[in-house]
Formats: sequence, structure tokens, C-alpha cells
Amino acid sequence: MSSIPVYRWRLAPEGLATLRQLRAQGLRPGGQPVAAQLERPRRKRGPLVAYLYRVELAVPVRPMTPGRRAALVKAMAARRTCPTCRTDAGYCIPRSLGMCVPCAYPDDEQRAA
Repeated sequence: MSSIPVYRWRLAPEGLATLRQLRAQGLRPGGQPVAAQLERPRRKRGPLVAYLYRVELAVPVRPMTPGRRAALVKAMAARRTCPTCRTDAGYCIPRSLGMCVPCAYPDDEQRAA
């Protein structure tokens, strides 16, 4: 079993990038294995870890098709619709509540008015 190289924060060599850095360049890993690991030390917990990929092996991001765009619009509308009152809340419903804020706290609406 071979282990991957580990680099400290901001000390990775050129030619390696994180997922976010690849996405900013319009690229994706494209099925390549992780080339290295980046670690950022923290005081009280274990280090933050980011995986690095080779930029020269990355492939362009797939373009957004009309079908994918329609599916994304439909999914975001479902996240904004309250299951209790069936209205568009105008924001993504918090998963912790499972419903819009006025439905979750009906007494607070009367006090605020």
C-alpha cells in the first residue's frame, strides 16, 4: 500500500490544486486519484485536510444542459417550499426546523406585530 505525500499549508508544489481551485479554473478531477494531501494545523483539534489533484490530468467541467438547469431550478423550489403551509418562503427552509419560520414559531408572529 503506497501512501500519498502530505504537505503543510501553503507549501504544496506547483501543478497540484484542491477541488475548489480546480473549479475556479473551470476544471474537475475527471476520475484521477488523489495525488497528495494538504494539512492546515489547528490548535485544539486535528488538522484540516484538503486533497490535491494534478492540474495537467484535470478535465473541463461539463457544461450545464437545459435538462440539468431545469432539474436544479425544480430542486431549489422544493427547498424553498414549506411542507406545512405549502408557500414559497423566499429562502431555503432550515433542515433543523423542517418548515418555514412562521410555521415553526407561530406565537412570535403575534408578538412582532
